[in-house]
Amino acid sequence: DVQLQASGGGLVQAGGSLRLSCAASGFTFDDYNIGWFRQAPGKEREGVSSVRSSDGSTYYADSVKGRFTISRDNAKNTLYLQMNSLKPEDTAVYYCAADVYGSWYIGGSGLKAPFGSWGQGTQVTVSS
Repeated sequence: DVQLQASGGGLVQAGGSLRLSCAASGFTFDDYNIGWFRQAPGKEREGVSSVRSSDGSTYYADSVKGRFTISRDNAKNTLYLQMNSLKPEDTAVYYCAADVYGSWYIGGSGLKAPFGSWGQGTQVTVSS
């Protein structure tokens, strides 16, 4: 049974940093692509960053490139998202997810995840 639990959100001032963690169980990172998504009030879910299971290659949304870093600790089965230089527009609920159905793709508008296994979100609020 795939389970994901995100943590590490909070309130931070613009320019600050946070590190999100996602503890995974029921699978290993070699099994599925994994990633972080976020959703702000009134907005569609956005694919923030992902790691491909086959080769470890990473994807970042243009809005976070150069500021966010995704990483994984295979021994701990934990996914991380280091977020630096945070901006008020980064405010959202952040979710970690696994591509258990093989449906994720990167299109013209970024990473899309029609299906997947989702953890509960963690709130990130960036004040100006």
